Amino acid sequence: MKVQTIRASQFILRPFKKGDESSLAKNLNNKKIIKNLLLIPSPYTLKDAKEWVDKNLKEYKKEKPSMFNFVIDVDGEVVGSIGVRNITEHHMAEIGYWLSESYWGKGIMAEAVKLITVFGFKELRLKRMYAFTYPSNIASQKTLLKNGYVFEGILKKHAYKNKKFLDDYLYANVK
Repeated sequence: MKVQTIRASQFILRPFKKGDESSLAKNLNNKKIIKNLLLIPSPYTLKDAKEWVDKNLKEYKKEKPSMFNFVIDVDGEVVGSIGVRNITEHHMAEIGYWLSESYWGKGIMAEAVKLITVFGFKELRLKRMYAFTYPSNIASQKTLLKNGYVFEGILKKHAYKNKKFLDDYLYANVK
């Protein structure tokens, strides 16, 4: 499946490409963002960005990818990312996302979540999309609720980050 470009009012969702590494590293290397992301190292380096771009380029070529990640592109710069991972055969996938702090509060992530949800249900023909948030990440919880995701419960000590077990809130949208 070819990963498409999706145009939105303030940004473009597009596949990762060579050349994205420096703006990816610059915009993601922020402790306020990384504290809410489970799998992102801190500090987030140019080497990390190169590995991530390469991983996505390889994944795009697969007949049945296990993930699809999009760049949130504003004027040619990677200011965020959104995608689905752990895709099961026409059933479900987890969504994940982040946005550069300088773009918070502008409705960008709410629109990106809406677009990735439509992509998951329409293009991937999923029946269930879900996301985890830490209890302290109120902005992410509001974004999910705005887009039809429903709070399903608390997963106690579900995540392990910075040598600590953390609870996760589970949100899901089903078709």
